[in-house]
Formats: sequence, structure tokens, C-alpha cells
Amino acid sequence: MYNIPPNDDNTSEQYKKSPVNDSSATKTRNVAPWQKAAFNLSLVLLGSGMTFAGGYLASNYQQVSNNASNLAVSRVDAAPPLPVATDPNFVTRIVKQVGPAVVRIDSSRTVKTNIPEEFRDPFFQRFFGSALPSPRNRVERGLGSGFIISSDGRILTNAHVVDGADTVKVTLTGGKTYQGKVLGKDELTDVAVVKIQASNLPTVKIGNSNGLQPGQWAIAIGNPLGLDNTVTTGIISATGRASNLIGSDKRVDYLQTDAAINPGNSGGPLLNAQGEVIGMNTAIIQGAQGLGFAIPINTAQRISNQLIATGKAQHPYLGIQMVGLTPEIKQNINSDPNSGLSVDEDQGVLVVKVMPNSPAAKAGIRAGDVIQKLNGQAVKDGNSVQQVVENSQVGGDVRVELRRRGQTVTIGVQPGAFPTAQITQ
Repeated sequence: MYNIPPNDDNTSEQYKKSPVNDSSATKTRNVAPWQKAAFNLSLVLLGSGMTFAGGYLASNYQQVSNNASNLAVSRVDAAPPLPVATDPNFVTRIVKQVGPAVVRIDSSRTVKTNIPEEFRDPFFQRFFGSALPSPRNRVERGLGSGFIISSDGRILTNAHVVDGADTVKVTLTGGKTYQGKVLGKDELTDVAVVKIQASNLPTVKIGNSNGLQPGQWAIAIGNPLGLDNTVTTGIISATGRASNLIGSDKRVDYLQTDAAINPGNSGGPLLNAQGEVIGMNTAIIQGAQGLGFAIPINTAQRISNQLIATGKAQHPYLGIQMVGLTPEIKQNINSDPNSGLSVDEDQGVLVVKVMPNSPAAKAGIRAGDVIQKLNGQAVKDGNSVQQVVENSQVGGDVRVELRRRGQTVTIGVQPGAFPTAQITQ
């Protein structure tokens, strides 16, 4: 639950994605501050200049706007930083160990160019007839990275790297190429699985992204700007970066790193000091230095397991718009004559709106309710609610403890499957 879905605007891999136009800026200019803070379970595009490090470019390199078995995983606790004290060449060792399992992914799709609307005018057709330009096809090409997760050719990458592709070509470190097949992709988390027909391939080791701490080593490997197997190093700058804070419309709590991530790095691994994958590089903030983001490997693995098994991923949702309460937000809401709400609580998560026919609506949750706990776990903002719901099961039971008109009420909600074909969450 929260600002999320599709991957929408794929980018032109003119080595970066076109920034999303923030048309919402003028629409929200006169909106109350508390409304701007609301966690919207409608899947809306925030348009904050997020750039995904992979996408499409036209064949003439001009920028284009538009755009089974579970994995064997040995869990490892996040290790302390500064391995350089005992192994000054640890990065070199890791690159030799992991590099052969990192691949380059080239994708392409054919797009039909439409005739400008002006030429459809009867006036032009009358005087120019067959001399009018005819629709032509152009080829858009994408570039990204990926890493091999099974010796028989399963590869993890970003959904936006292969989104809409007619063909997918995978190039191994040694230069050998394969045709790839997209087993499944999930736009809400930007995770995809590609399969090539091969055997005895080198694979990465999957680590554990839970428990990571800022300051720990981070090593990124990928193909930025088409420069194969480029290695950059840095640290984990932060964990649990909510999608709405970054500006993406995804269902991910990102890892933030200062390891250089550039267009073409999308889908490549982010490694810890032991050479285990802790994240999948996915995005940067345009115009900012040292701000890269990766999908935690625990999230990527959970989604990829579903994609391998069924070709799609299910996301539980409740169907509410919400905002984390503070005394200031409470005061703003109560003093806003247009809010239609009266809030007594200073903390918790206020339900601003309940989507019609959603699981929350069917369970009896109302606008104005203030959520205090989910499954016994205290929540303080929309992101903490999202985490609990995302970790629940579609059709399962989520116990919602809330405050309603001064009374404590507990309601059982059965999360539904997120309606990816719709705009509301």
C-alpha cells in the first residue's frame, strides 16, 4: 500500500531515462500540506527526476522518451566493514569471484512512428495526396546488466531493462551471446527473470539484505554506458529508503549507496565485502552525485521465486490512502475546512480515504480511522504499514488495531491481490 505501480516511462538508454514530467506540481499547488504528505495507495507517478539505470534508446542513438524451483540461498549475516585491514585486495578477489556471473543484456523493440496529426487534415491530403509521409518503424535499443542465479541460465535483472522488448540478447563475460527469454517481470518492484539455454554457468552467492548497516562496504558490478564489467565501490549510505521519498512509483524499500551507479548498471549486483549479492542496482537521482539505489536482494529473491514459478508476482494490498500523524499534521487537518475529517490522535496512521470495493472497504475500515497496530506491530507512517501488508499473504488475515472516535477497534482484513491493471492500489 502506498504510492506505487508500474514502471511506466521506460527510458531511453541514451544512457539515461528521461525525467518524468511532474504535471502534478501545478495541480497540487493549492493543496493543503497534510494532503501532500498522504501515502496514496493509488498508484501514481510522482515524477521527481528518478532515473532508472537502464532502458531504451533509438537505433540512431537519439533519446527516446517511453518508455520452477526456488533459488538455493545460503543466508549470511551482514558482516562488519573494513575487510581491507586483513585483505587489502578484497575487491579484486570479489571481482574475480563474481565477475563471470555478471552479464550484459541488450534488448530491442520495434516502434511504429505515427504521422503528425496535421498531415491527416483533409486540406493536406487534397493537395499532397500520396506525397504525404507514411508511417515508418524504428528500432529502440536498451542496455542493462544482470546476474546469473542458477547454473542452467536463470538471470535476475530489472523489469525496465526488458520491458516491451521484442528480442533480448545476453552476453557473458567471455563474450559468448545467447538469446534470452523473459520468464516474467514485475513492474511494482522492477524485478525480472530472463532465461538462456545454457548449462554449467557460474552463479552468484545470494546474501541477506536484512540487517545491513550504513557504513558497510558496497561493490557494484555492471555495464554502465556499455562498458562491460565495470566495478565501483562505496558503502551502504542508508537502508529502508521508501519509494515515495525517492520519487519512484515502486513497492520497494531501497538500499542507498554511494558506489557509482550509471545508466547500463540496471540489474547488476550490489555486493557486500564477502562477495555476496545484497541488492540489485536500479536507479539514480538525476543531477546528484553519490546517490544510487538498489533493490534489496531479499525483495528481489522473493519476487523472482514467484516469477520463476508462475510468470507473475502477487502483491497484497488493502486499498487505502493514508498519512502518518504528528501533532502538526493533526492540527493542519482539523483546521482545514475542506478536509472533512476530525482527528483526535497525535500519532498513528490516519486513513484519509478508502478505495471502493477494496479489501479495506469490505472489512469496514473507514476514512478517519487511525491505525495503531497491524498484526500486533505498532505502525507510525505509511511506509511501516506498507511493509507489514507486503509481507502478508493474499487472502490471509491482517489484524488492524485502530482508534475510532476515541474507541479502540480491532478489524480483520483479508488483503487482496494488487490490481496491477488499475490505477488504484
